[in-house]
Amino acid sequence: MPVIYQPRGKAREYNPLACNLYIGCSHRCKYCYAPHALQKREEDYFGTPSPRRDILAKIEDELRIGVGDGQIMLSFIGDVYGDTTDDCATTRGALELFLKHGANVSVLTKGGSRCLRDLDLFRQFGDKISVGATLTFIDPAKSAEWESGAAPPVDRLSALCQLKEAGIHTFASLEPVIEPEETLALIEAATQLGCIDLYKIGKLSGHKMPVTPDWNDFLSRALDMIRDSGSEVYIKQDLREAAPDIPLRAEETIGA
Repeated sequence: MPVIYQPRGKAREYNPLACNLYIGCSHRCKYCYAPHALQKREEDYFGTPSPRRDILAKIEDELRIGVGDGQIMLSFIGDVYGDTTDDCATTRGALELFLKHGANVSVLTKGGSRCLRDLDLFRQFGDKISVGATLTFIDPAKSAEWESGAAPPVDRLSALCQLKEAGIHTFASLEPVIEPEETLALIEAATQLGCIDLYKIGKLSGHKMPVTPDWNDFLSRALDMIRDSGSEVYIKQDLREAAPDIPLRAEETIGA
């Protein structure tokens, strides 16, 4: 099985290609689907992950052969800027290979400012890279409860601002929406900062919601703020179905 692969199911909405550098994650998110998907116990999955065996050599082999022009997501399993055994050296090595071969890359992380260590590489990609953060809570206590090993919300927003100032295309994954008011507060803060080029919004799935949302009201308010800011937005299919009364522009329904 190739290490640069085509995601299936809901993941396909985000990117046409993906690559997972580590198996496991230090962020310990309560809503994480990976332990179940990989048939691993949470105590085995959550920890300090090591790089996948020979991952950089395999990436280079596949890039030499050619993987197409689709954007490659880092990553759907784990976080390439988590607390890893190699201090994210494999992440940098992979980025260097993608840069060398002219690949189009997307990086999604909850590591906050940890990603800035590779800002020099991000700059070299030009318009062939997009770097984003998952934003779930603006309240640091709630963030720590749900994502105990991840960077605090303020650090993630700060990192996005620094990336934006450096000329990097930025995005926010507002998924999962766990408490709609928290997500709306994040959107308000981010739009005021002007640090996000693209928002991607999706529901919490596979877990019971702590509150019962009015999804039409949530989506209407979210869109008002994002559209007024001039940023782009993509509404994932599950949220579109949950908020059928909200008219969307064509470009707001076109994913990867």
